[in-house]
Amino acid sequence: MAQKIFIAATGQNSGKSTTSLSLLHLAQKSKRRIGFIKPLGPKPAVLNGLDVDKDAALMAQVFGLEELLPFMSPVVVKPGDTKKALDGRLHPAELEDRILAACAELERHCDFIIIEGSGHPGVGSVLGLSNARIARLLGAPVLMVTGGGVGNVIDAVHLNLALFEKEGAEMRAILANKIIAEKREITLDYLRRGLAQESLKVLGGFNYQPVLANPTLRRIARVVNVPLQGDPEAASRIVHHIQIGAASTQRVVELLHEDTLLVVTSSRDELLVTMANLYQIPEYRNRIVGLVIPGTAPLSKITQQILDRSNIPYLRDGSTHTTAIYQAINDDVSKTSAEDVEKIDLIRTLAEKRIDFEELAMLFG
Repeated sequence: MAQKIFIAATGQNSGKSTTSLSLLHLAQKSKRRIGFIKPLGPKPAVLNGLDVDKDAALMAQVFGLEELLPFMSPVVVKPGDTKKALDGRLHPAELEDRILAACAELERHCDFIIIEGSGHPGVGSVLGLSNARIARLLGAPVLMVTGGGVGNVIDAVHLNLALFEKEGAEMRAILANKIIAEKREITLDYLRRGLAQESLKVLGGFNYQPVLANPTLRRIARVVNVPLQGDPEAASRIVHHIQIGAASTQRVVELLHEDTLLVVTSSRDELLVTMANLYQIPEYRNRIVGLVIPGTAPLSKITQQILDRSNIPYLRDGSTHTTAIYQAINDDVSKTSAEDVEKIDLIRTLAEKRIDFEELAMLFG
């Protein structure tokens, strides 16, 4: 019988997918036959002609699980499904049967299965399929991923624990994630003391890593929905700073940090030309990830030629104002894709360093 672990989280963007990647990597390294399922998928994607959740597609690509893909995302939530459920045209029992059948099929092929929840534990309740209900349905003990604080984490754990207890699902441990490095030991100590009355093991996850938290240039191209021009190999570069080129050209250059994405309106020819020229200098290439060029004003012919000849990566959005595009980028939460090789390699390395897989496997045995 396959060992199953349900990955939940106290809130969205806590690191469920990073945790899933980590545990699958460690399990695969220990020669286990791994599997993954996202029972309720709120983020539709298409892979190999199949409608699946984005996280299922990610795990299939990273770990070579394409043959199991038909069973990795049994319920993909699409626009209108909520109203169908409330109107009685989408029945929870039918969705449960699909989830149970898919998981049973995975158990035929795997001896270690990660079951990843969606969002916070209550997500899916409108369909009768909250994280807690699915965990109980599949008989999978729960690992709750949290943030790296103390008081807010303890409060959130107690709030979410009540839902799992109500559904009869067993939460066995929490994994504190995004911990401030210099506060790691004291944070874990306080969490263990604060949760001492609960039968929960407190495990340490990753320290806060800007590389994991920040987007790649490829991700930003998807956010603004325009193609990346210039050097295609720069798509995987990680953006650590976003700066609006509103000051004088000299001042903008002085303010450049390492790995900066510069948002420059199309009317700033002198600044665009300067950035294109600086990109040829190794010192400045480390600082300039690329350009986002909004604005309805067309680029001058000579500026366009200089940009193209410099091979500087840029995104040209002629329909959006600078402030709007800057806000859209800042509001986006970076998600890992299968193409983000640098991030995935870092996750694997950190998992081997931070997570005692055999201890966790015994805890969830």
